[in-house]
Amino acid sequence: MAVLEFLQEILSNASILVGLLALIGLLVARASLPDVVTGTLKTIIGFLILGGGANILIGALDPLGTMISEGLGLQGVVPTNEAIVALAQEDFGAETAGIMGLAFVVNLVLARLTRLRYVFLTGHHVFFMAALTAVTIGVTGMEGWQLLITGALITGSVMVLMPAIAMPFMRRITGGEEIAMGHFGTLAYCAAGLVGSKVGDPEKSTEDFQVPRSLSFFRDSLVSTAVAMLIVYLIFAILAGPAVVTELAGGANPWVFAIVQALTFAAGVWIILVGVRMIIGEIVPAFEGISSRLIPNAVPALDVPIVFPYAPTAVIIGFATSVLGGLVSMIFLGPLGLALIIPGMVPHFFTGGGAGVFGNAMGGRWGAAAGGFVNGVLITFLPAFLLQYMGELGFANTTFGDADFAWVGIVTGFMSEAGPALVWIWAAVLVAATFVFGMVFPKLRPDYLTQQGQASSEAESVAG
Repeated sequence: MAVLEFLQEILSNASILVGLLALIGLLVARASLPDVVTGTLKTIIGFLILGGGANILIGALDPLGTMISEGLGLQGVVPTNEAIVALAQEDFGAETAGIMGLAFVVNLVLARLTRLRYVFLTGHHVFFMAALTAVTIGVTGMEGWQLLITGALITGSVMVLMPAIAMPFMRRITGGEEIAMGHFGTLAYCAAGLVGSKVGDPEKSTEDFQVPRSLSFFRDSLVSTAVAMLIVYLIFAILAGPAVVTELAGGANPWVFAIVQALTFAAGVWIILVGVRMIIGEIVPAFEGISSRLIPNAVPALDVPIVFPYAPTAVIIGFATSVLGGLVSMIFLGPLGLALIIPGMVPHFFTGGGAGVFGNAMGGRWGAAAGGFVNGVLITFLPAFLLQYMGELGFANTTFGDADFAWVGIVTGFMSEAGPALVWIWAAVLVAATFVFGMVFPKLRPDYLTQQGQASSEAESVAG
């Protein structure tokens, strides 16, 4: 247990995990000692900056969620990954740690053996997925080594498959293949990209808004974010009422509190963008060492804020329309006999923002808005369906919030209820998919552009 707990601490701490991989990559590449020290420390510090920004953002979003719930008179289940995982640790703590450690091994083995050379580095999301599989498999009575192996195969395979499925969209966003999406909201991001491509024009990006000279300050993403969130916080502070906001503020002036939280939100976004830029600057060169010696063409799959700097305005649009999608979807949950899912501001910001960036890459401004809305619908309906497979945890006032947790949990729970044999089959299908997808769908491979370039060069050489 001590070893498992230590492993869990290392693997769930993104900064330490990625710092270790950066260290290994630089050592394998035989970088100089100053470069090894600099690259390793900057990678860790970049992730700590990213995490600090995320914590500031979450602290500002929590009271906004309460103001929205109180202002609109909403009561129901609020999806929060951290809360549901904390509850799961009481009964499935050891199983979660075991699955998590083995899943990383499965990820590395599949990345080495298949053409999908993705290494999933968002440690806390692997921890959440490990807890999800432990719960959905374990509540039906499957335990011991069978639970650990099937859970690890499912989690490890998804760690390879989801970055691969998102890669065609990531190329449109980043213009290259150096980084992949390593966040379990990928189903919604891809849906956002597909819908965005149908409703908008990618040439009309959210980042190209034309504003009058007198409003030129809106061209600064930090200022535009602050102004937009000031309006949002003040509107919902008015709807919730001074009494509610004063209680959230601990007795301070409610309007000052709302203004400060809005500006804190903007500060959190800016800090996240600084951390992301530092991470990209250090992790890509470090992974060249891993690619050249250990896993050829390996690409790091990183947390969703990694795409935020490519379209900061799309992040805010996606967040806003994701919340709108969640609120609209609530109308239909009751008639379908599903639990009422209250929009959680944290999942809606991070996954909604990511969906906005994906939608913008494929469909510009309208794509960003439609992509965020689609994300809001998915992370409302899917968690509602997931609840029935969560056993006693389904009675808690929370559940998993992101799209991939929901669809993996629904399928795994369904298979588990049908018997252990189907769980093994489901795990085998996912493992097989990593091999098949890599062979059949070349656009999912991390070296697709490189291979296309080589093919073009060879064709030109022959023609010459």
